[in-house]
Amino acid sequence: MLENIPAFVLYIQFFFVTLQAYSHIQYYLMTTIETIFWLCVAVIFYTYIGYGIVLYTVVLLKRAFSHKKHAEKTPDDSLLPEVTIVICAYNEQDVVDMKMENTRALDYPKDKLNVMWVTDGSNDATGNMLARYPEVIVEHKPERRGKTAAVNRAMTIVKTEIVVMTDANTMINPGAIREVVRLFKDLTVGCVAGEKRVAARHDGQTAAEGEGLYWKYESTLKRLDSELYSAMGAAGELCAVRKELYRAIPEDSLLDDFIISMNMVAEGYRIAYASEAYAMEYGSADLTEEGKRKRRIAAGGLQSIWRLRRLMNPLRHPVVSFQFISHRVLRWSITPIAMMALIPLNVVLVMAKAGPVYTIIWLLQICFYAAAWVGYELDKKGKRNKLLYIPYYFLFMNINVFRGMQYLCNHRSGVWEKAKRG
Repeated sequence: MLENIPAFVLYIQFFFVTLQAYSHIQYYLMTTIETIFWLCVAVIFYTYIGYGIVLYTVVLLKRAFSHKKHAEKTPDDSLLPEVTIVICAYNEQDVVDMKMENTRALDYPKDKLNVMWVTDGSNDATGNMLARYPEVIVEHKPERRGKTAAVNRAMTIVKTEIVVMTDANTMINPGAIREVVRLFKDLTVGCVAGEKRVAARHDGQTAAEGEGLYWKYESTLKRLDSELYSAMGAAGELCAVRKELYRAIPEDSLLDDFIISMNMVAEGYRIAYASEAYAMEYGSADLTEEGKRKRRIAAGGLQSIWRLRRLMNPLRHPVVSFQFISHRVLRWSITPIAMMALIPLNVVLVMAKAGPVYTIIWLLQICFYAAAWVGYELDKKGKRNKLLYIPYYFLFMNINVFRGMQYLCNHRSGVWEKAKRG
């Protein structure tokens, strides 16, 4: 039959069939690229803006349909429980006196406030300086095994019901301990997270200002998370726990405070957020030092996602899984990848003339990265522009997620290099 059809007719038919197949492939390929592109946009928007909007809306609804309880008043001094402040320190001679002055100024009965310093591995004058303070319990071992090992050891020694963990270079407000104790009157609370505040020593300190802005937003999310159900983790600058609920964690844990607090959530307890109990510290000296912190935090975030993966099961933890994935998991894993993927995807769509919206988004991306680059160049010259350091710091945070992945692959202990504060 075919031999009766002229060859050129067959060639023409083959050409059109191939052209049609190519058109279908091109259509499905572009549709796939567009779908991935918008998924990336949605993930980025939800992580940094959308979750806050959803969380705020849900909290407003909860307030509308629930009877607001009057806040528990702080009990008389005679009814206050005994508390231990645990400070894990490595070579902190420069801040010992300032920290002890801050501790002595706390508004809490002195006979009910124990202070323990764990100085494992310190080889400077930290121990000698602490010897001048008779009220301090000093636990020291010559070997440095990291903060997590120090916390684990301290918790086997502490006898009080409530333990407040704080850093040597962090100053807490006078009423912090009373506020923490007040929140523990709720028996569903296993941990209380204090508010972290970051100060800059001088104007133009980009690292401190960027970190401070980030923590203001983070504090708002933590407060709303806590009001919905539970805050998603506590910062080690001011973290209080019920001693009976503490479980020793692996010594190679990079975010010990986060895992310690979230383990309590996994056991059915809540993390209450105490905005009136705050810890103040200076930001990193510069973005090089801040990079050290961000790499460790990013690596610790990925490590924590794996070790706390049970919390992502919506059947067992319906509310917590929503909060954990939205507030932590996306930010520490998928969103930075989506942000980087957005660049080549956008280029392909612009070159394919997929529509003016892609050109507009591409121009916005160019403006964003250009602003970040200018902010970087100004920072190198010691100059500052408030509008430019925001995209610069935002990009800086996300780049350090990828550096954190490398850090996690090469890091096998709980010991890390401290970032210098401003």
